[in-house]
Amino acid sequence: MVITGELAEFPGEDIIAVLPWEEWWDFELNKDDSNPHIALLPLHPDTRAKFNETAAWEYARSMDGKPYGYHNMIFSWIDTIDQNYPPPLDSHLVASVMTVWNQIQPEYAANMWNEALNKRLGTEGLSLPDVLVETEKRGSSFDELLTIPEQDDWLYNDGKSTSCVAFILEMYKEAGLFDPIASSIQVTEFTIKDAYMLNFFENNSSRLPQWCNDGDKVKLPFCQIRGKYRMELPGYNSMEPYAHMNERCPSLPPKYSRPQNC
Repeated sequence: MVITGELAEFPGEDIIAVLPWEEWWDFELNKDDSNPHIALLPLHPDTRAKFNETAAWEYARSMDGKPYGYHNMIFSWIDTIDQNYPPPLDSHLVASVMTVWNQIQPEYAANMWNEALNKRLGTEGLSLPDVLVETEKRGSSFDELLTIPEQDDWLYNDGKSTSCVAFILEMYKEAGLFDPIASSIQVTEFTIKDAYMLNFFENNSSRLPQWCNDGDKVKLPFCQIRGKYRMELPGYNSMEPYAHMNERCPSLPPKYSRPQNC
């Protein structure tokens, strides 16, 4: 079991940690007071058959103890210049907030976005004001800079940067589930919804464990194992992976319409 969060050994730090299932499950049953909603999404037999477990574990262990992926977290949902920001938010307001934060907490700003912006420019060590100047020099704009897709192989000052969903999808990628188009998939561009929409999962409810959704009159296509409310996963298990997936997707409320192959 892989978790991200603060551990006793690393107080005040959010890290990636690999824990035995039993230890994690005991915590969820007896110590977690946040009322988490947890679901098990079993892989389809065909998916499991090509899953390279050795490669997946090699990746997981290589990330054990590494910092949580804050460097690129805000970029996974910014794919377009003006079709991702819920009003009144826009790229100009984002730039303003970044500028103010850069003055108040420069180290925090550098961790959250400065290094990622430098990656998009192919530069190193530029402060946010310098990033803005360099972007303009190149005839581009800040809103265009934000839309440049994150690359899974980018190395930040503390290593590769993955959030919770990107970590799991990177395991899938290493395990061969995105082959033969893996080189054209950047999992750091995926949101949680993008992840559960992949058609990697069991589609035959008769093959789900007998205890799955035990006691619930509604039989879900996955196994919800914790939570006060019934989970809904719109579009679950419905999308075939394709090259450059989720790199150009709008996401405006209230419909959050998603064009095909964006």
